[in-house]
Amino acid sequence: MKDAYLLHNEAEQVAFGEALGRALQGHGQVHLQGELGAGKTTLARGVLRAYGHQGPVKSPTYTLVEPYQFGDIRVHHFDLYRLGDPEELEFIGAREMLDKETLNLIEWPIRGKGWLPAADLVVVLSVAGAGREARLAADSTHGENVLARLAALVPERTRNTS
Repeated sequence: MKDAYLLHNEAEQVAFGEALGRALQGHGQVHLQGELGAGKTTLARGVLRAYGHQGPVKSPTYTLVEPYQFGDIRVHHFDLYRLGDPEELEFIGAREMLDKETLNLIEWPIRGKGWLPAADLVVVLSVAGAGREARLAADSTHGENVLARLAALVPERTRNTS
């Protein structure tokens, strides 16, 4: 299943991320793809706000992962852009972080290819005028359920049917 959304500005990107966070229900493997500046970290900020995070969210480009805890919900925000070798993930303890009970937002998942678990949901972001287009594809039953819940949470005007 694939869905596309047109997000006209940063506020809509964050609101979409919040809706995605609610649809994910606190767990899953989410691969965030797109060129530099496409809005992966902005989307992650919205997802984190769905669980109560206030304040800035920086891309963990140099630390590789930033953990968050919201009651019983654990979220790991990975940015693998500077990852030299997927085996480096073993050295930071990523295997324990990437369990099914945790929500993992993974920017630049191609850098961890062959090491990362399969995605439940793939989000491809691209620049579309002053905004962004988000294309989502489910790669599991959980991912399909997320897309169904998300469609009910997001205003119809953001759906891109072109």
